[in-house]
Amino acid sequence: MAMLFFMISSVFARDVPADSFLNHSDRPWRIEPSWEIGSLAVLGNRIQLGQAGTDFDYVADGGQDNLFTYQRFEINFRKNERHSFLFLYPPLDLRTTEEASTDLQFDVVEFPLGTPMEYRYGFDFTRATYIYDVIEDSNREISFGVGLQIRNATLDFRSADGLLADSNRDIGPVPLLCSRGYFPIDQQRWWAYDISGAYAPIKYLNGDVSDVVGALLDTSIRSGFHFSRGVDVFLNLRYVGGGAEGTEANPIDGKDGFVANWVHFLAFSIGTTVY
Repeated sequence: MAMLFFMISSVFARDVPADSFLNHSDRPWRIEPSWEIGSLAVLGNRIQLGQAGTDFDYVADGGQDNLFTYQRFEINFRKNERHSFLFLYPPLDLRTTEEASTDLQFDVVEFPLGTPMEYRYGFDFTRATYIYDVIEDSNREISFGVGLQIRNATLDFRSADGLLADSNRDIGPVPLLCSRGYFPIDQQRWWAYDISGAYAPIKYLNGDVSDVVGALLDTSIRSGFHFSRGVDVFLNLRYVGGGAEGTEANPIDGKDGFVANWVHFLAFSIGTTVY
């Protein structure tokens, strides 16, 4: 499942306070860890595996009509207020159970109507990004950058008794582009946004060796508050939508290699950054 993800990070620029837990204002380098947690709603998630496979709706028929835990872990190494090297890990592992409401087929495996099913939609990834702030004001940020993401997709379809199963794995590098902004409201409050998107119909650009069309829109808006000792707390609303469609170059296990998966996620979270 190849798609070009280009997404942005969750740590934004601000002056280092004199009493910061981690950093000193007179040093060229500083470290900014960030963590957020909240809820993820699946607005839409459809998948088809194999040309003869079922056009399957995870929300209507796969148990994803619920809220899931959402987290992001990130660490930023910032130099001279303008250069940032970011490392991000946002786990995504949605596991649900549901009874098959119709006959289902994923690749070459068929699941009869009424089969108790176990679904796993895992799309973890890790990402390293370099960004550059194009404005000199240390309390504001408009940054652009590039990075590399390693996707780690796991899609499992199993009967509860374990007798029937289909599984898809995909690991691959994905090139990244990103942009973000941060703006203070007053001495304590600030707001920020990020927006990114991609359309990659060409192999290698979408991190695969086959001509799989990939697309993504990732955008969020957040508002935060400065506390003492260099600690921020913020609320964030994020939308992520996109997917991939095409035929893999070297399918295995008798599969024809066709895959189509399009998703729409909405996440609301509370987070903290130490800077």
